Amino acid sequence: MHEETSLTVGRVNRVLTERVRPAIHSARVPLEITANQLPGEPIAPADGLALEFEPFSAGTMWGPAWSTTWFRVRGEVPADWAGKRIEALIDLGFDINMPGFQCEALAYRPDGTPLKSINPRNQWVAIDAEPGSAVEFYLEGASNPVLLDYHPFLPTQEGDIQTSSPEPLYRVRHMDLAVFEPEVFDLSLDLEVLIELQAELPETSPRRMRILQALDNALDALDLQRIVETASDARAQLTEVLASPADASAHRIAAIGHAHIDSAWLWPVRETIRKVARTTSSMTTLIDEQPDFKYGMSSAQQYAWIKEHRPEVWERVKAAVADGKFLPLGGMWVESDTVMPTGESLVRQFSHGQRFFEREFGIRSKGVWLPDSFGYSPALPQLMRRAGFEWFFTQKISWNQRNVFPHHSFLWEGIDGSRMFTHFPSMDTYNSQLSGMEVAKASRQFKENRVGTMSIAPVGWGDGGGGTTREMTGKASRLADLEGSAKVEWKHPDEFFDDARAELTDPAVWVGELYLELHRGTLTSQHATKALHRWAEQALIEAELWAATAAVQHGTEYPYEELDRLWQLVLLHEFHDILPGTSIAWVHREAVEVLTGVISDAEELSTAARDALAGEGDTLLRFTPTSLTAASDDRALGAVAVTAADFGSGPATLTELPDGFRLENDLVSVVVSAEGLIISAIDKATGRETIPAGKPANLFQMHQDFPNMWDAWDIDRYYKNRVDDLTGVASISASVIDGAATVLIKREFSKSTIEQTIVLRADSRTVLLINDIDWNETEKLLKLAFPLDLFARETLAETQFGFQRRVTHVNTSWEAAKFETSMHRFVLAQEDDGFGAALVNDSIYGFDTSREVDGDDITTTVRLSLLRAPRFPDPDTDHGHHEIEVGFVIGADAAIATAEGIKLNAPATLVRGANEVEPLVSVTGEGIVVSSVKLADDRSGDVIVRVYESLGRRTTGALSVGFAHSGIREVSLIEDDLDDARTGGKLSLRPFEVRTVRITRA
Repeated sequence: MHEETSLTVGRVNRVLTERVRPAIHSARVPLEITANQLPGEPIAPADGLALEFEPFSAGTMWGPAWSTTWFRVRGEVPADWAGKRIEALIDLGFDINMPGFQCEALAYRPDGTPLKSINPRNQWVAIDAEPGSAVEFYLEGASNPVLLDYHPFLPTQEGDIQTSSPEPLYRVRHMDLAVFEPEVFDLSLDLEVLIELQAELPETSPRRMRILQALDNALDALDLQRIVETASDARAQLTEVLASPADASAHRIAAIGHAHIDSAWLWPVRETIRKVARTTSSMTTLIDEQPDFKYGMSSAQQYAWIKEHRPEVWERVKAAVADGKFLPLGGMWVESDTVMPTGESLVRQFSHGQRFFEREFGIRSKGVWLPDSFGYSPALPQLMRRAGFEWFFTQKISWNQRNVFPHHSFLWEGIDGSRMFTHFPSMDTYNSQLSGMEVAKASRQFKENRVGTMSIAPVGWGDGGGGTTREMTGKASRLADLEGSAKVEWKHPDEFFDDARAELTDPAVWVGELYLELHRGTLTSQHATKALHRWAEQALIEAELWAATAAVQHGTEYPYEELDRLWQLVLLHEFHDILPGTSIAWVHREAVEVLTGVISDAEELSTAARDALAGEGDTLLRFTPTSLTAASDDRALGAVAVTAADFGSGPATLTELPDGFRLENDLVSVVVSAEGLIISAIDKATGRETIPAGKPANLFQMHQDFPNMWDAWDIDRYYKNRVDDLTGVASISASVIDGAATVLIKREFSKSTIEQTIVLRADSRTVLLINDIDWNETEKLLKLAFPLDLFARETLAETQFGFQRRVTHVNTSWEAAKFETSMHRFVLAQEDDGFGAALVNDSIYGFDTSREVDGDDITTTVRLSLLRAPRFPDPDTDHGHHEIEVGFVIGADAAIATAEGIKLNAPATLVRGANEVEPLVSVTGEGIVVSSVKLADDRSGDVIVRVYESLGRRTTGALSVGFAHSGIREVSLIEDDLDDARTGGKLSLRPFEVRTVRITRA
């Protein structure tokens, strides 16, 4: 036969687009529209239904950015529509290519019952009315501006209601009543599935040829002027090719309905609440209509929002959960960033998430569902296992710029050796439409095809795009068992992971962090959000400690409700577009306000508890909130009276030099040049110089920072090609203040200033660099460089409950891709003999490392990323005032770096009182750190203590309890009893092992 493939394909595509799909709704009549545009923030649905409405007509513009318009829609079903399915068709001015990124609406009955969402890919509402009867419903329309447009990443002021334009954005095209033709709808899906399937088959395969012939036969049977009447005839020509079963070895796809909804991103939190209500309304409706369909949603926070703000939707969700069709996934409060939160924050993500699901639904999630976070900490496998999870799901690593990840189903091994069964969907998306291309890709790309047969497909439009559609469920039914395709089945992810584990008896192992080779700028963007978040975490950990101590020792009431409220605010702001700094200005403006409030409220709790413990008196007491302390007479996690000995043997000294200053104490000697640069840093015990000759440290450097795309997210490697060393000094002075040698430097550059105070205190090997920065740059990156006279083969960067090692060479493309990496409170570079230098910080997460060889001189340079200035999505990112503290630790090893990082982030507090305070608990054992002390979540009054091994070594020690108790036993991270629990106060920990201990009070 002659080649006619292209002719058939062209024919099908045109007929499908221009004739069949438009005929899905046959007869149409316009509806009567009235509207009320609100002047301010959204109102409750009951109030919206009670508004006064003004006449409104199709073709009229509506909705300035971020406003809400309520529409009342009325009509009458024509008498001749008897026996037909009636639907309202609503087009608010949609661009179907942007589901989730523009206007949306939620439809209500007159009694306030929510029906479903209206969005670009889901523009219909089913109408239950008899011919001749009246129709009435309401639309709560949200005119969210399109910020990620066809030319994305352009700076815009539309990302904050305080700066957005008052001009209306959208034009209503129509609101009609229409007859839905199910046979035409089914024909459209038959044609779509087959035309997409044939495109993925071998060019001359018999299966492809027979599909093409069947498509031609179907269109021959279809009268283009009588689509409704002849749709059944056309479908009959496709019956045989649609009934042909899949191959026995066909890949299997476990589909799960999905609508990845960012808890904030290009919209504020208040709009996410409405996006969740719209989407869940649609999904519960689809569940009622499609018996095989299963929908999964993560984030306990989003369920809590529905419960609080949309109780009528909440009841439908609860019923669908009880039926096993609406599936709470993930066991976390939100889909969190996992790189920057502390270990305690990740534990609370799990505990608050699982507590909510258990309290509201009587279930717990078995796995962690985190498709879209920007890289994954190597501490996570242990934390997931110790919280009781069995599996981990993500997708984002498929976005790597350089290296293709080698597995889809595998074991992920963390820093302590814990392993977690993990799956990446091989179709590389968490917004699948079940297109032929996606389904074929899932099968073709699956790395474990030799030993495995299955992958997951999260199916649905995200971010308010409406989730799964009836088109997607229709395609799934056709792809359940179809020759030439993978098999598609709606399936609970728990079932998928059980099956995948059963067939992969010896899965591959990936060791260490799941580093995303993209979005490296998220470690730096929006410093104010990051700094306040870090400080809020610590404020809450301290509030728990002192409140627990006061409750046990003095019987004061433990503030369970308030601590839960504050933790949940912090956990929300760990969402993977808030803490990483990639949301609109509105989101970060509110984040600063909320986190500032959290810190203030947590400090009030700490103050009240400390005052109760100290009593009334004039003795100066030092309350130490950490189990690591430099002074031998301090009792960690308690309070002692301050004595003269606490201030050391004598002040640090300051000597003025011909071209700078020498700062010195018994441990180190540091020279600061007239340019404010550190040109010498000697460890007195060894005599080692830390700064290489001619390469000064404490060097501020500014780079041009204009990535190819994803401005707030990305730092592209070519940024290093252009750099300005900021060595100019507006003023410099030095003095001894309160026993500390101090140098004050002011720098002015471009549109910005830096006032830096260099401080060396007595008995400290840490040079403190207090940076007060007024930053007003555009598309720049500010680094602080420390060239070190060290041959460091690797760096040690703190992560949750330990540290991760990264080599300083770039032998492979995997290592070269890590040109910007993460840390928490410290990064350490050291030589093989253990001598090194560390940088500790109070609010920094990004850094880079390089190693240079010049003859016999080897230098390792560590540079901290301080501030950025991308213009999308917030055109004023990082502009304004910032306080950043960095400590340069001379002569450091892992133990010293850990202690100094904790000390900088958890300083002691001085309180006037009468009573020294015995610690509730204390620990012995090299490298053992107490992470938190609190009362148990179940409100039993038991004391929970979390400890971890911080140095990457096996260790033993003991936990001593300072109050009457009846037992000590190990529990899970989320405080569940364990079958094999260790009891008693003896501690034996593997490298980086985390243990949670429950102490029952007598």
